[in-house]
Amino acid sequence: MNTTTLTAELPSARGRPQLSPRLVSAEFLKLRKRRSLVAAALAVTVAPITIALPFIVSDGDGEAGGLATFVALLDMLSLLSVVAAILVGATLGTGDLGAGVFRELVVTGRSRLALFAARLPAGLGLLVPIVGAAFAIVATASTVHAGTQQTPVVHGNLHLGNVAPSGSLLVQSAGWLALITVVSFALALGVSSLLGSRGTSIGVLLGWWLVAMPVLFEIEGIGTARQGLIYAAAERLRPEALFEGGTPSVPMSLAAAVAVLLAWTVVPLALGAWRTCTRDA
Repeated sequence: MNTTTLTAELPSARGRPQLSPRLVSAEFLKLRKRRSLVAAALAVTVAPITIALPFIVSDGDGEAGGLATFVALLDMLSLLSVVAAILVGATLGTGDLGAGVFRELVVTGRSRLALFAARLPAGLGLLVPIVGAAFAIVATASTVHAGTQQTPVVHGNLHLGNVAPSGSLLVQSAGWLALITVVSFALALGVSSLLGSRGTSIGVLLGWWLVAMPVLFEIEGIGTARQGLIYAAAERLRPEALFEGGTPSVPMSLAAAVAVLLAWTVVPLALGAWRTCTRDA
């Protein structure tokens, strides 16, 4: 085999990052073959929503669905999607290291950056359909079981009624949920790639998302520092019709919210990519 042939077979041998569809497909296939991971992602998204559905939409008069039910289920699903994203992201970020194949992938001449970049669309390719299926259940149940009570304003505050959510609100809510899922997945992928330990990454990220950040979010004494939290930025981008109180808890501009979420997405990914490119094979 001559040098020209070898270079053609290994197009990234000189270190040029080349994100090919085949590389993304290979990463996705590795994920799909992890049946326990797929089952876990379904177990923390679709299963809880399905179990909680009868208790939330039924109050005995047949009119317990609609917007109030939609918001309750969406709040629940947003947290569940974060957990699923952490599981998938941490598994992808450490899968090759845990299986002992990272060195074999590197010595083939593939770009380390391309190997890392392929994990992002591969992970979302598994995660988004699962979260989307759970959202479809929420949207369908909220519409089918809708009532006739409009959204009243009491003492200046909105109180959600049980009319069916509009089509535009469903689209906006789906986009908002997808945004939360992408940000949490990117954070998990970056942190796990940086730390190199799946268990540690999952523990740290769950502790941050479910314990530390909610506590910090409720402490008004820290002032504008709360604007740097994902919770605050995500709440600011939440569709306005989903606020029972009428306004976000932490006032911030739209541009600031977008910047915060971008920072929580790009910085972890950059650190994870850097660690992947510098890690000893």
